[in-house]
Amino acid sequence: MTPEPFFDRDLSRRAFLGGGLVVTGGLVAAASLGTAAFAASSSAKKLAPLVLSSDLYVSDQPQRLVVALARGGKSGIQFVSGPAAQFRFQPPKTPGGATPTATPWVKAPLDRAGLPKGRGVYVTSPVLDTAGVWDVEVKAQGESVPFKIQVNAAAVAPVVGQPAPRAASPTVTDTLGVSPICTRQPACPLHTVSLASVIGAGKPVAALFATPARCQSQYCGPVLDEMLKIMDPYQDRITFVHTEIYQALTGTALVPTVTAWGLKSEPWLFGIDAAGVIQSRLDGAFGGDEMTTLLDGLAR
Repeated sequence: MTPEPFFDRDLSRRAFLGGGLVVTGGLVAAASLGTAAFAASSSAKKLAPLVLSSDLYVSDQPQRLVVALARGGKSGIQFVSGPAAQFRFQPPKTPGGATPTATPWVKAPLDRAGLPKGRGVYVTSPVLDTAGVWDVEVKAQGESVPFKIQVNAAAVAPVVGQPAPRAASPTVTDTLGVSPICTRQPACPLHTVSLASVIGAGKPVAALFATPARCQSQYCGPVLDEMLKIMDPYQDRITFVHTEIYQALTGTALVPTVTAWGLKSEPWLFGIDAAGVIQSRLDGAFGGDEMTTLLDGLAR
């Protein structure tokens, strides 16, 4: 998504070069990978994390945290392409309380299926049961890098177990004033039905929110392409819908569906069961393996 309403490019660059990123207020503070905003200086050669999860919230259940790792230098950003990394998490300290114990180290392999070459991501599933700023440490390629994440008291976007919003989405016959309804070239075929008509209609739905032409993280196009690549075996059991983020190729007006869902970043993929209840959600960046797992769960 463009930086005007959601992202602070200067903050993103400072956070990235400083070796970490704080997700603030439920919004991703950085997503402009590969742009001038992340043109690294020669002094920023150390490993740095880029948090792509945008909606971390208090829960007693594991939730998905996705992180990209990269180094800066005169030639620009160089993303880490493996091997596996290790993460550990430390809850925020309460006023007057003892320093909380960090979790054990957990291994996170690199997920690269369908993602841009050299731009795989690391996915972990911590239990984030306390609101506030958590300390996180990642070990990869012989380095140990601390960074922070913000865990909010409640999620902004719909979560697993909640009914999916029934807001209409743009279609070829009813664009809702959105032009184009698909910024992929060529346009994808996932705009023939509205989310309002298929959610809760007796068939599971895979709802992808992504903007290939305007995605600041540059993950939207690849995840849409990957979905088109892997969806064929599921089409008789799952309805696939793609919704753009912006109403036009310029400006910051959002597609009404995006506002109804409370989305503050991109891309997102929601798995919705036949009764209209959300069963899974992915955000920030997700490869073919995670998408396949989501679709397998819906198709059972």
